[in-house]
Amino acid sequence: MSVRYYETDLMGVVHHSNYLRYFETGRTEMMIQLGMPIEEVEKLGVMLPVAASECRYKLPAKMGDVLRIVSTVNKVPAAKLIIDTEIYNQKDELLCTGSVTLGFIDAVTRRPVRCPQPLVEVFERNINI
Repeated sequence: MSVRYYETDLMGVVHHSNYLRYFETGRTEMMIQLGMPIEEVEKLGVMLPVAASECRYKLPAKMGDVLRIVSTVNKVPAAKLIIDTEIYNQKDELLCTGSVTLGFIDAVTRRPVRCPQPLVEVFERNINI
């Protein structure tokens, strides 16, 4: 994805808050590649609120950069899903690393639940993707 003008500050550098949006883009695409887009997860009766996020900035992304977002899951989820993300520019320089922790809640009661079995099976087949 290309860095857009509105994502940058007066120095032409991506504002730090946009990296969390990039993380969301990465996890959305990862779920699609797994064959379980978020809409399908929600059909299982669960929602995945963000419980925590962490960013470690290495180099700035700049106006005109083309970003490659790599999101991975390294552990089959039970009560929470941790998605690690790395962001690279077109020179393959690592710009940012981080993670997002998602919980599972019942879509009706909004109470915590375990990861639905169909989603567990998706990650069991594709761990470290």
